[in-house]
Amino acid sequence: MNKKVVVGLSGGVDSSVAAWVLKEQGYDVIGLFMKNWHDTTGLLQSDCHWEDDLMFAEMVAKKMQIPFHFVDLSNEYRQRVVDYMFAEYEKGRTPNPDVLCNKEIKFDSFNVEARKLGGDFVATGHYCRKESISINNTLVYRLLAGIDPNKDQSYFLCQLNQEQLTTALFPIGDLTKPAVRVIAGKLGLATAQRKDSQGICFVGKVHLPTFLQQKLAAKKGNIVEITDIKSYKILAEGLPDNEAPEKLLSGLSQPTQYELTSGNIIGTHNGAHFFTIGQRKGMNVGGHKEALFVIGTDVEKNVVYVGEGQAHPGLNRKGLFIRENEIHWIRTDLRMKAGECRDYMVRIRYRQPLQAARLYYRKKGMYIIFDMPQRGIAPGQFAAWYHDDEVIGSGVIDR
Repeated sequence: MNKKVVVGLSGGVDSSVAAWVLKEQGYDVIGLFMKNWHDTTGLLQSDCHWEDDLMFAEMVAKKMQIPFHFVDLSNEYRQRVVDYMFAEYEKGRTPNPDVLCNKEIKFDSFNVEARKLGGDFVATGHYCRKESISINNTLVYRLLAGIDPNKDQSYFLCQLNQEQLTTALFPIGDLTKPAVRVIAGKLGLATAQRKDSQGICFVGKVHLPTFLQQKLAAKKGNIVEITDIKSYKILAEGLPDNEAPEKLLSGLSQPTQYELTSGNIIGTHNGAHFFTIGQRKGMNVGGHKEALFVIGTDVEKNVVYVGEGQAHPGLNRKGLFIRENEIHWIRTDLRMKAGECRDYMVRIRYRQPLQAARLYYRKKGMYIIFDMPQRGIAPGQFAAWYHDDEVIGSGVIDR
């Protein structure tokens, strides 16, 4: 009897070709479309995206002659992803809903629905790969980057665990995006030339302040320009060794603290919680030769601090800190112990080139100190660490 796999058909080309690959491999394939969001508040295009996606998903299933089902997970998505997003922004943090969506919805709630349909596995159109190895006679799953460097989505899956990986399949991880489109074209799939989705997972491209104002009130505050922060910066050449005092590690990972008196008030905003470190748009302040960038926010005092130009030192930081309870290991067999340090490659956002760094595990949590200062480190983001092309673990940046 063939193994059953439930494919999350999203109405896009990637999941469509994933279903075809699995069918070619001999799996008993079932298509399942999940409706996760239908509110158009803040959307830059007010079309009913999920209805269009559903139509394309149904056409693909019909073309491939596979069973097709529909499930409404919008309540779970709101509670476990969107509400988390609102809460994080309210605290002045920058969440990544796509990472959370994979952890909480695509490989959790969706998995439950797949089981109801008799599915042995769950498959998605992510550009990543999975391998298994034996460690002390125990099967361990490895999450690997997709072979297409322009589309690798392993970062978005950095919070998955071994149990979730057990039943997960990534059929197109060994393909490039152009190859996927060629396959879809040859098969005559309706999704072959359909544009990739953009913006927040299952929500779409949004005007963030408008979207957030569903729950977060607008509140006028000051924009303060910082022109000289030399006295604030902690500079360090190279990387500290494992014996480095925690005071040094904490200093290297500490964001610069600004005060109203540190600079000049140059404008107003509608809420510090609508802004994030490194943001360039939305200030509406003129009179500068170069663009202004957000270099700090204070949601309690409702102040946004900005600096002029991409070379402004306030945009860069040498390190970051992750609290102990926010550290997640995909490879639990490689979990670090308190007092240990290890070198990995790290990224703090999707498509950022991997950066050389040293991880220091201490009782309170983990310090990640980079070879080179990093731009736009923001609390609430996920840092993921890699060995070669394997995701070893990840964590939510505390500071």
